[in-house]
Amino acid sequence: MPYLTVDIEKAAVILKLLGDKTRLTMMKLMDNHACCVCEFVEIFQISQPAISQHLRKFKDLGLIEEDKKGQWIFYSINKTNEYYSFVKSILEQLPDQADKLIELEKEGNRISCC
Repeated sequence: MPYLTVDIEKAAVILKLLGDKTRLTMMKLMDNHACCVCEFVEIFQISQPAISQHLRKFKDLGLIEEDKKGQWIFYSINKTNEYYSFVKSILEQLPDQADKLIELEKEGNRISCC
């Protein structure tokens, strides 16, 4: 599969975003699961506005997409984004984070917002 050559400036912006542990974990989760803000609030134990700021940074680059279901918005990686292969190559090197979602489900918090 041919890889897209990423402009140095754009790569630096993406790597800076992924340099934050919370954002990196969020992206790893969203690569395989659609997640709601309330789930990220529970997982990271930080405020909804802080989670929204992290998501906005990804949205500004088109790296994530939204799927509105009722009053809730679920976020996932935009796999059609021109930089997805670059991001994916990084995410593939990381351990799976699904255990965080499984724990939420056990606590009854995974489905509370759906």
